[in-house]
Amino acid sequence: MNSEFAVRSMRPGELELVLEWARQEGWNPGLDDSLAFLEADPSGFFVGAIGEVPVGSISVVKYGDSFAFLGLYIVHPDFRGKGYGKAIWEAGIATAEGRTIGLDGVAAQQQNYRRAGFEPAYFTIRYGGVARALPASALVAHPVVDSRLEGLLRYDSAIFPQPREAFLAAWCTGRKGRRTAVVRKSHKIRGYGTIRRCYEGYKIGPLFANDVDSAAALLAELVPEAKGATVFIDIPAENREAIALAEGMGLQPVFETMRMYRGAAPAILLKHVFGVTTLELG
Repeated sequence: MNSEFAVRSMRPGELELVLEWARQEGWNPGLDDSLAFLEADPSGFFVGAIGEVPVGSISVVKYGDSFAFLGLYIVHPDFRGKGYGKAIWEAGIATAEGRTIGLDGVAAQQQNYRRAGFEPAYFTIRYGGVARALPASALVAHPVVDSRLEGLLRYDSAIFPQPREAFLAAWCTGRKGRRTAVVRKSHKIRGYGTIRRCYEGYKIGPLFANDVDSAAALLAELVPEAKGATVFIDIPAENREAIALAEGMGLQPVFETMRMYRGAAPAILLKHVFGVTTLELG
């Protein structure tokens, strides 16, 4: 390992570089994900660098005092096999000491993660394709007004393991290529979702809903934002209603990961998770 190598917090502009690495790995991040990612935990993003040159990365985003999520674990192909990845991993993990840590692992890395103390929780299947039809629903979803996020934040905190107000305030803000919708019944929120432009097509996430009818209403509102481009949704395999919705739109399985935790797995009602927010931040 190069004697000038060190792991440090990311500097301005380096998260965009790492997201470009993620694009090259085929992870297909959103075009403006860095804005919301940094809001989630500005101290949670790290690079391993030789002098001033980043050669690898990791994010360990802390949510509250008991939960963290690991992602963006990448070593640039030119620098693999030299021990940099192990050093980056150990430095990142150390910042979440005492917390349960979650991650979404691809099949090739799951045994490595198990050796590091992570245990499997559930499969997530990415469904993708051009939507051939929109699901029918008795409910109607509406665009979220940026200045009225309070109810949405409360709803999210009942499903996601910890509150994440700063992240969602940035994630759900209306920008070009990004749209958030909410569905209500009797003036109570029944679900919400976000669609965002990615390097390839669009991703929908989160897609949280009380029931399949609410999720269908959200999809009917969000999917037209893609204007016929490919749409992707990361769905917990246990949520059969979510899979049926995706298949009903003509989407097909294209990718699979395993949600894994080191520490006590948080209690998440997967029946309400019709689409994971993002594989990088949970």
